[in-house]
Amino acid sequence: MKLVLILLLLIISLMTVVSAFLIRGVMGFYLNEFYEQMQTVFSGEEFVRDLREAAASDDGAAQIDSILNAYSGFLGIDFGTRNYYVLDGETGRLLAASGGEESAEITPNIVTALTGKNGYASNSTAKYMDVAVPIDGGDVSYIISVRDNKYTVRELTNEIIFIIIEALIVGLIISILLSFLLSKTMVIPLQSLTKAADRVASGDFSQRIEVQSRDEIGVLTRSFNDMADRLHDTLLDIDNERSKLETVFLHMTDGVVAFSGDGEMIHYNPAAERMLGMKLADTAPGFDGIFGDIAPLDRVLRMKGDEVIEGERSIKQRFLEIFIAPFYGEGAPGGILAVIHDITEQRRSDEMRKEFVANVSHELRTPITNIRSYAETLVDAGGELPRDTENEFLSVILSESDRMTKLVQDLLALSRYDAGEMELKTELFNAVESAKSVYEAMRLDAAKHELDLSIELPPYAVMIDGDKARIEQVIINILSNSVRYTPKNGSIALRVWQQGREARISVSDTGIGIPAEDIPRIFDRFYRVDKARSRAQGGTGLGMSIASEIIKRHNGRIDVESEPGKGTVMTVVLPSAEAPEK
Repeated sequence: MKLVLILLLLIISLMTVVSAFLIRGVMGFYLNEFYEQMQTVFSGEEFVRDLREAAASDDGAAQIDSILNAYSGFLGIDFGTRNYYVLDGETGRLLAASGGEESAEITPNIVTALTGKNGYASNSTAKYMDVAVPIDGGDVSYIISVRDNKYTVRELTNEIIFIIIEALIVGLIISILLSFLLSKTMVIPLQSLTKAADRVASGDFSQRIEVQSRDEIGVLTRSFNDMADRLHDTLLDIDNERSKLETVFLHMTDGVVAFSGDGEMIHYNPAAERMLGMKLADTAPGFDGIFGDIAPLDRVLRMKGDEVIEGERSIKQRFLEIFIAPFYGEGAPGGILAVIHDITEQRRSDEMRKEFVANVSHELRTPITNIRSYAETLVDAGGELPRDTENEFLSVILSESDRMTKLVQDLLALSRYDAGEMELKTELFNAVESAKSVYEAMRLDAAKHELDLSIELPPYAVMIDGDKARIEQVIINILSNSVRYTPKNGSIALRVWQQGREARISVSDTGIGIPAEDIPRIFDRFYRVDKARSRAQGGTGLGMSIASEIIKRHNGRIDVESEPGKGTVMTVVLPSAEAPEK
């Protein structure tokens, strides 16, 4: 019955919407057609000229009436639904009419025409449609109004409504018959599905429903049969899934040890043996023998809800985090489960983070102290210091500010690398040209420190596919370190060449060198070979860390060879983009 009501409501709603749009369309078409026809006629030059000449004559109203009568076919005048009116242009008094009326209703369009403008305003809700056009005859002015009472469109609308009602009645009768037939076709299969669902719910998977159609009911029947088959297969696969879970348990990275309510070990995985450093199968220790130092057995068994006991243990330089909680069976504690996490790497990361924070604090404390000291001296002096001394103090403040700015910029760059937010703008470029550019940029700085900077380039192009600006930044960082750690009258050499499928850029100097035990640390953050000299010259200890991150992202490396007191050779090795043209 619900299906019948739904179909009836659907048909009624559809016919209502169709009739509304159809009636609106007919009325809109008729309205547009009227105004387009009027504008076409009254825009004709000859017609308007005749009207104006007639208006200028002594009997203007009669002459205009005669002309309008002659053009009645063009205006659609039928003396029943559409008529024209000639009005006085000053007072709006009716002077002549096609239907012989003695008065005419003053409409908004006529009011507009009284002001000297054409009245073509339309109103779809009004019972009529009209236009009003002013005609200037010199001393006398007239208004021509054409008015249609919409009788034709009303008759057409009534006829459409009658047709729609007839179609609706026929459609309702047909829909009632079809809906009863359709409901019968749907209900019988659904009843069969209901009975089959009850059998499946009781555990009987042997019977299947016969598919008698290819419509949605047939699809639903086939889906139900497939569901029953899959449910049966799922029940058979439970043992296999249990076996898979055991396999995962044995190979998971976290250690898991299970104990009974008496504290006897009932299960464990190899990861637990590896983390605890004992053979559990040989010793078969109880709960107190393994985790008794963290919590006694009776305390764990008394725990309720989501309570968990956490503990830590250090075994063979590895840090373990242990979570202990009871598990329940039928509302009572069934045993104890211990999960072991290896947090060695996390601890190491925490230590590195603490060391990093300490280094940053130390690096910032010195320039901040210097800035504050010099600023306080300037404030306390109250302008009594010599100008040269003030400039010197201000220069120190600016220098320390630049140092802090450089440190913050380097820290931001490293944080972007760590977060993976630094995108490389790769392009194919010639490392030889880049080396020339870096050499020109660093030549004056080396001369300022009384160092001899030389460059050695091959006669062929060494092509690299990478971020040109960042690779040049790496070379500048290495050269800056060489300038910083090379004594006066020393020498620095920049060299570019290709070896096999590798592009090589090396910087060698005669500086103080790096101790062998410190070479693995030169890419650590805040590492310095000579801390006093580096700070004095504005170094942050982050340049080589940034250089290492950039080269790693280009699938390259930085080789270091150094001997204290004799100098250092740093070689940037990158994949070559193409074979050299010799």
